[in-house]
Amino acid sequence: MAGSDETGKTQRSGSRRIISLAALAGILAGAVAVYVMERPSGNIATATNTGDQCALKTANAKTIDKSATGAVAAMRGADTPQSMTSLSFTGPDGKPVRLEDFKGKTLLVNLWATWCLPCREEMPALDALQAKKGGDDFKVVTINIDTGDETKPRTFLNEIGVKSLELYRDPSMGVFNDLKRKNLAFGLPVTMLVDKEGCQIAAMNGPAEWSGEDASRFIDAAKAL
Repeated sequence: MAGSDETGKTQRSGSRRIISLAALAGILAGAVAVYVMERPSGNIATATNTGDQCALKTANAKTIDKSATGAVAAMRGADTPQSMTSLSFTGPDGKPVRLEDFKGKTLLVNLWATWCLPCREEMPALDALQAKKGGDDFKVVTINIDTGDETKPRTFLNEIGVKSLELYRDPSMGVFNDLKRKNLAFGLPVTMLVDKEGCQIAAMNGPAEWSGEDASRFIDAAKAL
């Protein structure tokens, strides 16, 4: 019984810490945020048929907006959904990957860095979400934007015991800068909900408690779109 009480206290403490960090991230986003330097990249959006199809999904965005409650209430439906299929980064094996490669799956795409404290606090919850909900129809794609090689982010993930998330990377920070141009990223972490056709349906800046029931219900609603 005592062990159960202690576990509950630990979970509540972790949740409160993420909520506090979310509030701090919101203040920073409104003021100076966690800005990064713009660098040239290949992540320049172009008009495509997919983009046109995405723009027609405002009803889906409004539906998912209503599903974002409690711990994930900061996730807002897109006013005009945009195609994210052209976003490019590297996979766990170091080879190039495009978001288009995940078509057919609902995605929760999260950008993070080891120097971003709210990002570091959020990673265990994202790992838990992938372990709970990941499968043929859903995946958490966390993209690290640390410059340099993979040593630092991989060491960090190993130290905190991440087992379900794969290490995707973009040391050029091109993905972040592209999202900034689209008015989706103001700081880190930034998270997007991307549907099976590669359309950005919702987004948020700042961390959230992704391991809880609010997040589970949100993901279930997203997969049903």
